[in-house]
Amino acid sequence: MTIERSALNQLFFDARTANGFTDKPVPKELLEQAYDLARYAPTSMNTQPTRYVFLTTPEAKARLLPALSPGNVEKTRGAPVTVIVATDTQFYEYMPQIWHGEGAREMFEGNATMAQGTAIRNGTLGGAYFILALRAVGLDVGPMSGFDIAKVNAEFFPDGRLQANFLINVGYIDTTKTFNRNPRLSFEQAVTVL
Repeated sequence: MTIERSALNQLFFDARTANGFTDKPVPKELLEQAYDLARYAPTSMNTQPTRYVFLTTPEAKARLLPALSPGNVEKTRGAPVTVIVATDTQFYEYMPQIWHGEGAREMFEGNATMAQGTAIRNGTLGGAYFILALRAVGLDVGPMSGFDIAKVNAEFFPDGRLQANFLINVGYIDTTKTFNRNPRLSFEQAVTVL
């Protein structure tokens, strides 16, 4: 079974990275719907270490702007919502609630290297799922990694538990600011079949 072509278009083929947005506001309900979709996607041992901070006001964005690379300032200022996709370094505290077996919390607590690797990999995966979920509910996205992570962590996560991973500007795309699509690698270039 395959989803309809229109859904594939919305998620992949016609979807574009948004470099500018209209001033149409994003309802909180759409952000909630996107999270409700993304949370069902798989992470190893159902760890779910991704956390999201929605910046929806000029005051909240003003705290982020000093950490951005110059090319990301105006598009972030103009986005209705900017999401800080973060990783919970102590995700394992929730394991008794979200994992069916006993001892998972203790396993991660007792192995910092495994916990860190699990958090980073699965936190990034959660953010990627969230991008697709935002597109699925009709929003446009502009993911970004051009920012000073240490500054964002100091400003938004001073206790160190959460760690910024990447940013996503969210809203309704201004097509006049959209770049032509860059080429993608072919199957033969990117894939090895053994």
